[in-house]
Amino acid sequence: MRYLEAGKRHAVRFTLNGELVEGEAEPRLLLSDFLRQTLGAYGTHVGCEHGSCGACTIRVDGKAVRACLLYAVQMQDRAVTTVEGLAAPDGLNALQAALQKHHGLQCGFCTPGILMSLEQLLEEEPGADEARIRDVLSGHICRCTGYHGIVQAAVEVFGEVFGKR
Repeated sequence: MRYLEAGKRHAVRFTLNGELVEGEAEPRLLLSDFLRQTLGAYGTHVGCEHGSCGACTIRVDGKAVRACLLYAVQMQDRAVTTVEGLAAPDGLNALQAALQKHHGLQCGFCTPGILMSLEQLLEEEPGADEARIRDVLSGHICRCTGYHGIVQAAVEVFGEVFGKR
C-alpha cells in the first residue's frame, strides 16, 4: 500500500466527462472540492459533506458515488462523470428534458445528484418500476419538489426505454 504524505500536494490525473484532466491535491482534499475548486465542475453540488443528502453524487467508473466521501487522489486513472457530462449533443438528455417537462426541479440544488443516480439506474435496470425509482431517490434529499415531478419524469423515461407500461 502506498501512503501519501500529508500536507504535500500530489499529482492527480483522470478522465472527467471524457476528457483527460490533471491537477494537484493534498491527500485530504475531497473530490467534491477538487471538482469544483480546481476543475471548475460546478454542477457537483456540496450539501451535507457526509454523504447523506446526495447532492454531490457523481459516477466513478460507471457507479454512482458521493464525491464528498472520496478524496481527489483516489481518482488517479479513473473515469469520472459529472452532471456536465450528461447532456446530449443537441441539448438535454431524456431525463433532463423529462424533469423540465414534469417540473421535477425548483431550486435545482439536488438535481445533479438525482440525475446521476437515475442515469445509473436507467443503464443497469431499464425496466425499473416506480417502486424501484422511488427506492433510488430515497438516497437524495429534495426540499422543494416533494419528489412527485421527479418520479413522474423518471417513470416516463423508463417507460419509453423499456416499452410503454
